[in-house]
Amino acid sequence: MKKNLATPGTDNVEPGEWVETGPRGGKLDKPRVVHIDKGDRLPPTSKHGNKWEHK
Repeated sequence: MKKNLATPGTDNVEPGEWVETGPRGGKLDKPRVVHIDKGDRLPPTSKHGNKWEHK
Protein backbone atom coordinates (compact mmCIF):
# COMPACT_ATOMS: atom_id res chain seq x y z
CA MET A 1 0.00 0.00 0.00
CA LYS A 2 1.43 3.37 -1.02
CA LYS A 3 1.59 5.98 1.73
CA ASN A 4 0.36 9.51 1.15
CA LEU A 5 3.59 11.37 2.09
CA ALA A 6 4.23 15.07 1.58
CA THR A 7 7.17 17.37 2.28
CA PRO A 8 6.98 20.37 4.63
CA GLY A 9 5.71 23.53 2.94
CA THR A 10 3.51 21.70 0.43
CA ASP A 11 0.45 23.81 -0.49
CA ASN A 12 -3.15 22.71 -0.99
CA VAL A 13 -2.83 19.24 0.51
CA GLU A 14 -5.82 17.09 1.44
CA PRO A 15 -7.53 18.56 4.54
CA GLY A 16 -7.48 16.57 7.75
CA GLU A 17 -4.99 15.11 10.19
CA TRP A 18 -1.33 14.78 9.18
CA VAL A 19 1.28 12.90 11.23
CA GLU A 20 5.04 13.47 11.05
CA THR A 21 7.01 10.44 9.82
CA GLY A 22 10.61 9.58 9.05
CA PRO A 23 12.07 10.32 5.59
CA ARG A 24 10.71 7.08 4.09
CA GLY A 25 7.45 6.96 6.04
CA GLY A 26 8.72 5.17 9.13
CA LYS A 27 7.03 5.73 12.46
CA LEU A 28 8.54 8.16 15.00
CA ASP A 29 8.51 7.65 18.79
CA LYS A 30 6.63 10.91 19.49
CA PRO A 31 5.32 12.22 16.16
CA ARG A 32 3.82 15.68 15.73
CA VAL A 33 0.19 15.67 14.64
CA VAL A 34 -1.30 18.69 12.84
CA HIS A 35 -4.76 19.45 11.48
CA ILE A 36 -4.77 21.06 8.02
CA ASP A 37 -7.73 22.93 6.56
CA LYS A 38 -8.45 23.33 2.84
CA GLY A 39 -5.79 25.51 1.19
CA ASP A 40 -3.36 25.38 4.13
CA ARG A 41 0.36 24.65 3.86
CA LEU A 42 2.11 21.86 5.78
CA PRO A 43 4.34 23.20 8.59
CA PRO A 44 8.04 22.44 9.05
CA THR A 45 8.92 19.06 10.60
CA SER A 46 10.92 18.66 13.81
CA LYS A 47 13.90 17.16 11.91
CA HIS A 48 15.25 17.87 8.44
CA GLY A 49 14.23 15.17 5.97
CA ASN A 50 11.08 14.05 7.81
CA LYS A 51 7.76 14.09 5.96
CA TRP A 52 4.04 14.30 6.67
CA GLU A 53 1.58 11.42 6.22
CA HIS A 54 -2.17 11.95 5.81
CA LYS A 55 -4.27 9.83 8.19
